[in-house]
Amino acid sequence: MTKKDLLINEIEYLPEPLLDEILDFVHFLKTKAISEGALTAFASESSLKKDWLVKEEDEAWASL
Repeated sequence: MTKKDLLINEIEYLPEPLLDEILDFVHFLKTKAISEGALTAFASESSLKKDWLVKEEDEAWASL
């Protein structure tokens, strides 16, 4: 049985108020994952820009 199946089985007979809380938590987790991905991308930018912002890089991409 997959984790998804186990979750479905667990919530199958829960009352509506608890389902509302579970749905809120799932939305929170999705938002958190998106936020963390954006923070990682932002943090990498400062590290990588020293390689991106050079004359040789501009010349390499100029013909595209």
